This record gives sequence, structure tokens and C-alpha cells, in this order.
Amino acid sequence: MEKVMEEVVNDVHTPERKLEFTLAIRDTLDFFSGKWKLPILGTLMGGKKRFKEMERMIPKITPRMLSKELRDLEMNKVIKRVVLDTIPATIEYEITPYGKSLDTVLFAMYEWGVEHRKRIIQG
Repeated sequence: MEKVMEEVVNDVHTPERKLEFTLAIRDTLDFFSGKWKLPILGTLMGGKKRFKEMERMIPKITPRMLSKELRDLEMNKVIKRVVLDTIPATIEYEITPYGKSLDTVLFAMYEWGVEHRKRIIQG
């Protein structure tokens, strides 16, 4: 992965490649924007969850905000809403295979965050 990253970074010498590089990073940052996507994804990384389970697991999230963020994640094909044939209907949410591709991004963010926090605390 480091080799691929090095090739991409070294290949941003033309205005078109610089724009492509910047837009790709901007798209990623836009996707993760907001306060709730990461906690929701973190909750679902542990497996399928129902709405009320997630609401209990994510402190201070309102039902309205959870619903909005789940719809957004579903629209982006990162999670899937599964309606089970029960009475009353049971709805579960789960990470899609495409959503699993975020594992490496989230882990890289985690590693960077741990190192960054150490540097800041150490002064």
C-alpha cells in the first residue's frame, strides 16, 4: 500500500492529477463529515444491530439524527437495511461488503490519531 501511495503522491505534477488527488481526499472527508458517522460505523463493525440497540450504544444521539445518518450511509451503500419477516417487522442494519472497504481507512485514521495524541500530550 505504501508503494501505491508513493506512486500517487509522486504523480501529482500535472494540474489534472493534482485536482484528482485533491477531489478524492475531499470526497473522503465529506463522507466522514459530521459527528455521528464514525460512531455508527464503529457500532456496526461489531455486527448487525437494530435501531434501538444503536441508539443505546451511541451516547447523546437523537432518534431523528440516527435515522438521518443511517439513511445517508445506506444511500452511499456503506450499510444495508434488512427488514425481517416478523410481526411486528424487525429492522436490522449491517455493513455491506463495500462498507468493509472502510476498514483500512478507519484503521489508518486510528493509528494516526494514537500517534498524534501521544505527540500532543508529550508537548
